Amino acid sequence: MPFSPLVSLSDGRAIPQLGLGVYKASDAEAFHAVSTALDAGYRHVDTASFYENERGVGEAVRSSGVARHEVFVTSKVWQDDHGYDETRRAFDRSLDKLGFDYLDLYLIHWPAPKQDRYVETWRALESLKADGVVRSIGVSNFHPHHLERLEAEGTQTPVINQVELHPWLQQQATRAYDADHDIVTEAWSPLARGRILEDDGLAELAAKHGVSPAQIVLRWHLDLGNVVIPKSITPERIRQNIDVFDFSLDDDDRARIAALDSGLRTGKDPDDLG
Repeated sequence: MPFSPLVSLSDGRAIPQLGLGVYKASDAEAFHAVSTALDAGYRHVDTASFYENERGVGEAVRSSGVARHEVFVTSKVWQDDHGYDETRRAFDRSLDKLGFDYLDLYLIHWPAPKQDRYVETWRALESLKADGVVRSIGVSNFHPHHLERLEAEGTQTPVINQVELHPWLQQQATRAYDADHDIVTEAWSPLARGRILEDDGLAELAAKHGVSPAQIVLRWHLDLGNVVIPKSITPERIRQNIDVFDFSLDDDDRARIAALDSGLRTGKDPDDLG
């Protein structure tokens, strides 16, 4: 059974480098996907209040037979709940739905800069960590200028910045900023919602290594040092996505994938989401 390597976080904890995303999955779908993933060796699950499937995720973890402390679970606060008190209440709702007494990682889902409340929200995350109900805190979809403001006005640096990242959107400036500030970069939509898998060049690399195009892209993420959370509710794909630790890309492979960078987003620019 394959298991993901761990990536060290700046707060002294560690996160499995490859996990399962459950965006757009129902509670029932999330339950079955997480159950399959844990059975396949995953020990990292990424959800969010906005996904409306925290109950399914929590039920799957609790019924899996895997000890709670062995499963790294992330959730996120949505921008409708920005603000200090609002965020703390949103966290309590998430924890109740999950059925846990602590969360491994809690993120600000989007900075929502038009609201101008993400610093208040960050202070709430800092307080939740101080209370011991969250082990680590971070952000999602933050550009470097959002992170610079947190550094200036907060007391702690996020351990993770989860951003849209795939071969078409390689986020070199954000990755460089994160690395310079000891922030781990985590990739959502690591396969560009599946669209990147139709690329002929990736198909050639997959044939060269005897794997799937998805496995090529996930191996590329791992080689970059990204934490990566491919989403799937299909058991075969869930198992395939973690089976990426017995082959490696060479310099030519990585150069071919690097050449795909076009700046194309499949989601919104964080500055445009209020």
